[in-house]
Amino acid sequence: MRSLTGTSFLALALSAVLAPSIQAQTVVVATSADPEHFNPGITTGSHTHTVADSLYNGLTARDREGRPIPDLAESWEISEDGLAYTFHLARAHWHDGKPVTSEDVRFTFESVLLPHHARTGASLRGRLAAIETPDPQTVILRLNAPYAPLLQQLDVTEAAILPAHIYAGTDPTTHPANLAPVGSGPFRFVSHVRDEAIVLERNPDYFKPGAPRIQRLAFRVVPDNRSALLGYAAGEIDVLRSVGGVDAPGLAARADTTLEAVTSGPGGGNCVMTVVYNLDRPLLQDLRVRQALAQAVDRQRIVDDVLFGYGRVSQSPVSSGIGWAAVPGMLDSLPYSPEAARALLAEAGATSLNLDIVHFPQFSGYADAMRQDLAAVGVSLVSRPLDRAATVDAIYMKRDFDLGLISYCHGADPEIGFRRTLASDAIGPVPFSNGAGYRHPEVDSLFAEAVALTDLDARGEVYRRIQEHAVRDLPYWWLVETESLSAWRKGLEGFTMWSGQFAEAAGAN
Repeated sequence: MRSLTGTSFLALALSAVLAPSIQAQTVVVATSADPEHFNPGITTGSHTHTVADSLYNGLTARDREGRPIPDLAESWEISEDGLAYTFHLARAHWHDGKPVTSEDVRFTFESVLLPHHARTGASLRGRLAAIETPDPQTVILRLNAPYAPLLQQLDVTEAAILPAHIYAGTDPTTHPANLAPVGSGPFRFVSHVRDEAIVLERNPDYFKPGAPRIQRLAFRVVPDNRSALLGYAAGEIDVLRSVGGVDAPGLAARADTTLEAVTSGPGGGNCVMTVVYNLDRPLLQDLRVRQALAQAVDRQRIVDDVLFGYGRVSQSPVSSGIGWAAVPGMLDSLPYSPEAARALLAEAGATSLNLDIVHFPQFSGYADAMRQDLAAVGVSLVSRPLDRAATVDAIYMKRDFDLGLISYCHGADPEIGFRRTLASDAIGPVPFSNGAGYRHPEVDSLFAEAVALTDLDARGEVYRRIQEHAVRDLPYWWLVETESLSAWRKGLEGFTMWSGQFAEAAGAN
């Protein structure tokens, strides 16, 4: 298929919605940002995973409750001591026809995920003792200590398997295949017009019988929610991956629309909108200043006015979606109080501050609410909305920011997405890692202790102690937990919006 111009994309979109209930030939999905590349192994960015996760597989997948289910690995066994996981691979093929083998798995972990994936690298780096490949269909992950959440961290979002015959001996962050991907997933790459459209087509040789049922999956880049809604209303878009809370009532009232709320999706789950304090800034090294900034922000107003009720004020550093590890009420020690904020700033000799906050453009509503609240306590906050690449560069590479605003997704276990925010070995030029630059030896030791435990109550107690340190030291301020709202046309079914491979089982009803 040739590359799509804006005009030809519109024609394709219109043809897709004329009869979705008959054949589901093409389903058009709105996405808020260009993916920039299609390598899910080197980033946790949702803009990449929204598209790329449909091109690849992990060893496992996860059901709606976060439980591991087969994907590339059709079965597995765990040794009694919890140190060896043996996976038996399905008979799958890459989109160029070559077989997927255990060597692909070994290569991916050693050369891509461990050095480049913020969540998986932070959790498994130094924990994987060896990766054995006794035959092409068998891979054994050997650990140097028990690691309770391993199976939950092997899905396509956390550990997409890449083709060794394409990437071996190269830099996976700059390889041309990142823009012309060769995956194993339910869809294969057709074309990409930057900032306009991405087209995928059904993988006819997919190893899961009957999937996918959609012939083509086309992503239309629409940065503005209002434009996406207009496109949906005009019949040019079939699926809205992300719906703002303000727009939910109108969509729910439409007889032709299915609306669903989930707490996970491409890029991760159990996401917490988080303020990152740059601890390299001398001013922000003063705990009183960080506490003041936290207490000056009305987080309930953010839930009401920015999320329109689709979310909740964070109660603890760990998302409440991981109920056994979260500690309800832990953040009550820093309640919204402009009076307390002013007193802390005065005590710190910082009664007139000028700060910036770096964030993605779609987070401008949060930044505006914070700017208004902080102005009331004498803090001037300058919003710096940057595109994704520039935001990552400013926060994680150049550290050119005072405050950052990041949606950190904690996943199904604190080890998957929470650890990277606090562990000292997660500091470095890796996107969406320890942006604050926080270091605490006891916290590092506690993370190592928690991950080796198999009893959830015992693990939860260790994570409570970690969070006590985090709240006391306050390298971040945890604003709100967000929900992801998606909408699609009736006549289509089978979307699993909580999964990276959200359209693997989708089709017409």
